[in-house]
Amino acid sequence: MMQKTKPLSLLVALLPILFLTVLLSLNVYYYGDDSLSGANQIALVLAAAFCALLATKRGSNWGDLLEGIKSSISDALPALLILLLIGSLAGTWLISGIVPAMIYYGLKIVNPTFFLVAACIVSAIISLATGSSWSTIATIGVALLGIGQAIGMSEAMVAGAIISGAYFGDKMSPLSDTTNLAPAMAGTDLVTHIRYMTYTTIPSIVITLIIFLILGFNLETKTSPDDIQVILSALQSKFVITPWLFLVPAAVIFLIVKKVPAIPALFAGTLLGGLAAVITQPTIITELGNSSNYFQASFITLMDAMSRDISINTDNEMINGLLSTGGMYGMLNTVWLIICAMCFGGIMEASGFLTRISNSLMSLATNTASLVAT
Repeated sequence: MMQKTKPLSLLVALLPILFLTVLLSLNVYYYGDDSLSGANQIALVLAAAFCALLATKRGSNWGDLLEGIKSSISDALPALLILLLIGSLAGTWLISGIVPAMIYYGLKIVNPTFFLVAACIVSAIISLATGSSWSTIATIGVALLGIGQAIGMSEAMVAGAIISGAYFGDKMSPLSDTTNLAPAMAGTDLVTHIRYMTYTTIPSIVITLIIFLILGFNLETKTSPDDIQVILSALQSKFVITPWLFLVPAAVIFLIVKKVPAIPALFAGTLLGGLAAVITQPTIITELGNSSNYFQASFITLMDAMSRDISINTDNEMINGLLSTGGMYGMLNTVWLIICAMCFGGIMEASGFLTRISNSLMSLATNTASLVAT
């Protein structure tokens, strides 16, 4: 049980956030893009410790704060599992030739000028049809990112286009769990909820598409048509490229449309990708498994693809960077970041600091305009 505490001032409640902001700013200044490799995680842990120190000095019980951390991490657990499965799925879809096939056929039809717009629209359509942004990013998003890399576009910019479209589709899809949950909690119906969301969401996606279109006309890609042909030849020489491979992502999309939860759907996609690899890519399996015993080579290759870094090398250096993945191991840095963030958030919630800040903000909401601004 929480002990009786002193009245909490807004300044004290804000101190952990200010402390965290200073640490993150220093990390970005000193580490740059590398701050996500550990420095930011430690900053979150230090901020959580600072918040716990303030809370215990005010009379909070450490057991209650620990329960807050456990509850916060528990809420994030499905997202953590999805991230790990995305890593495994990317691995089996690489060695099976699914991602290379998507890149191959995508490069044959892509126009670099309109690629960002196309990536956003395709992601939006898939997400709208499935109701899942995470699954869209994990499936078609992986292929679109590979195509963007192949034509020399910024990974961050392509990822932005994919995520923008996927989140738009998820937000507007009647199949989305959050889109159904929001009106249920607010006491209205689904159709009304979606109709009113269009007032903000449609202008947002239109502005986004215009920006991506302008960027597309002004981007200078590093890859020429001749380079693209070289990439296509390298993919064909290393993988068995066939449209039949698209049955695996089609099966995952079918499962999601049938409202199978994301975790089992992505796990099924991972296993199907592994099966497709064993059937269609014996050369890759034997090479990566480093064994003449095909069963042994298959077992080793699939385990490695799902769990850790693997790379498939070709004679073309330009494409070798596309043919690598980190498996679950590659996702651990992000999982680490989320866990540390949940520790900070859990203590902020359990100590009452977050509630104090929220109440102060909500006191400013006296009409519709101020509510939106708040």
